[in-house]
Amino acid sequence: MLKMVAMLVIAAGLVAPALAQAPKIASEDLAVPFGDGQIFVRNKRPDGVASFKSDRIVLFVHGATYPGTAFDLALGGKSWMDYVAERGFDAYALDLPSYGRSTRAPAMEAAAEDNAPLTRGSEAVQAVGAVVDHILKRRGAEKAMLVGWSWGTAIVASYATERPNSVERVVLYAPVWLRTTPSLVQVEGKLGAYRTVSRDQALARWLTGVPEDKKASLIPAGWFEAWADATFATDPKGGGKTLRAPNGVIQDGQEFWAATPPKPYWDPEKLVAPTLLVLGEWDKDTPPYMAQTLFPLLTKAAWKRLAILSEATHTILMEKNRVLLFRTVQQFLEEAPPTETASQ
Repeated sequence: MLKMVAMLVIAAGLVAPALAQAPKIASEDLAVPFGDGQIFVRNKRPDGVASFKSDRIVLFVHGATYPGTAFDLALGGKSWMDYVAERGFDAYALDLPSYGRSTRAPAMEAAAEDNAPLTRGSEAVQAVGAVVDHILKRRGAEKAMLVGWSWGTAIVASYATERPNSVERVVLYAPVWLRTTPSLVQVEGKLGAYRTVSRDQALARWLTGVPEDKKASLIPAGWFEAWADATFATDPKGGGKTLRAPNGVIQDGQEFWAATPPKPYWDPEKLVAPTLLVLGEWDKDTPPYMAQTLFPLLTKAAWKRLAILSEATHTILMEKNRVLLFRTVQQFLEEAPPTETASQ
């Protein structure tokens, strides 16, 4: 079944039209007010274009450990945001509160054990809401499309169920759902405000579950280093070697996805926007059983799709088969609803 889905996705991707000539892309960094600080937002769009409809505005939301640097990392000369912007989209990626280039809570400067876990899911949902409001006001639009990665899927899905009138479509890339296997993110001892991650730990987690004979070719030469350099540089205390990540998501996991018994963080029956679930076959952070369990629960989605991509992990957006992810998501963002397609 998994191989069949992957083959269908590959076939669909191969028919995606090539761009005759890529347009020039404009880049802009925004600071969106939130609480006592600001949320960092990167914007990529076709140069000279300032008006976009709801079906051409997309916001990327990162996962539990790292900020949004991966979405705009020019690997092989192009980032995912570049790919989207070249196709006429107004693309945004944020760093959630206390992540990356956004304002860090004062507790991030104290010993981790001195404070409670930072950036719980409820705060992250509010932050996404602040950024969506800012984008919609900026463009005079009514809705935006949301792409969440890993923990970000819970954030954008929660927002979409709370604010359905502001959401055009939803992409859940590597969706987290009720857990029956141990999480790859573990914290020893007391759960403090944040945890510290090294580059070696990041690479080991990335390669978990990849067949031994495939590890050497999975990540093209220099790509991990490029991502690690850009990502770890966002933590001024890490010296480029370590990075602090808020622990609110770990607390959420203990109370919801990994609880005994596990319970959902958001209600899938309240998600009404068209929804894509997409992940790699070797994903051990959010294994395929999560998406396969979640998919039939999306009973109110206008339409939905599940795609499992071949020879890919949780981090396919920075792997040799990244184009499978880009094409699969792009097709979903651009295509007409099934009812319109059938009538043509």
